[in-house]
Amino acid sequence: MSPDDERNDGLFFGGSGETRTRLPEGEGGGDDVYGGTRRSGRSGRTSSRSLVTVVGVVVLLIAAIAFANRGGDESSSENGDGKKPESASTAPSGERPVGGKRGGIPAGFAHDEQGAQSAAANYAVALGSADMFNKELRHGIVNTVYTPDEATKRQPDLDKVYSGEKFLTSIGLNPDGSAPKNTSFVSRIIPVGTKATKFSGDTASVEIWYSSLFGLAGEAAKNPVSESWFTNTYELRWTDGEWKVADFRQKDGPVPVGRDQRASTADDMAKAVEQFGGFTYAR
Repeated sequence: MSPDDERNDGLFFGGSGETRTRLPEGEGGGDDVYGGTRRSGRSGRTSSRSLVTVVGVVVLLIAAIAFANRGGDESSSENGDGKKPESASTAPSGERPVGGKRGGIPAGFAHDEQGAQSAAANYAVALGSADMFNKELRHGIVNTVYTPDEATKRQPDLDKVYSGEKFLTSIGLNPDGSAPKNTSFVSRIIPVGTKATKFSGDTASVEIWYSSLFGLAGEAAKNPVSESWFTNTYELRWTDGEWKVADFRQKDGPVPVGRDQRASTADDMAKAVEQFGGFTYAR
């Protein structure tokens, strides 16, 4: 442990650093925790004063914790990297969620920054779904999500990728894209959060951070369901009364530390896929 680590431990956890908190007389046993010999012979008045000091420290600690948890402090980082999202970025808007659908995908998003974020989240869910492995459903998704020009440009390449026998067999599917017998194919995106990095009337750039579940659930599955983390950036354009994707980029992470949890059985995973439906992300 470095000297700096010792100072940090001392500050927050009562370690051997520079900041010390003494216990009132009578608590603990033997020598002082910092190496000194415990002093005795205190008067009742001195003990009372020590107790008052400890109570004061506790009160200040509670106040400090409350202040740290208030959020919205823009001065937490000198360069702004540590700025917390404003409450408006995750709070409900008060507006009614979209009620319509187009091609099975939520539609009718507001022509504003919040509507662009909601559209990006829903489009990511559709583009990352198992429906993309079905030619007819894939065409419907692409034509709904992308601008007309972009859909026309991307459709041939997507057909080539998603229909390629080598690709399909490499992920454990049959050459026709179906799941092997007694297995369930899983391809889902779970949005964690979105943010608009640019917004100007009819154009918007939205980042979406999400977790992805992908693989086969079943006893005989050769490619079991696993989890990945990505951030997509969608360039959106307001077209024909709706937000459409004009371009997008993807990068890995941020990836959280995995907990020491036992993986579920193939049967439990297959049941979960069948029993738990997806969400419509609109706010």
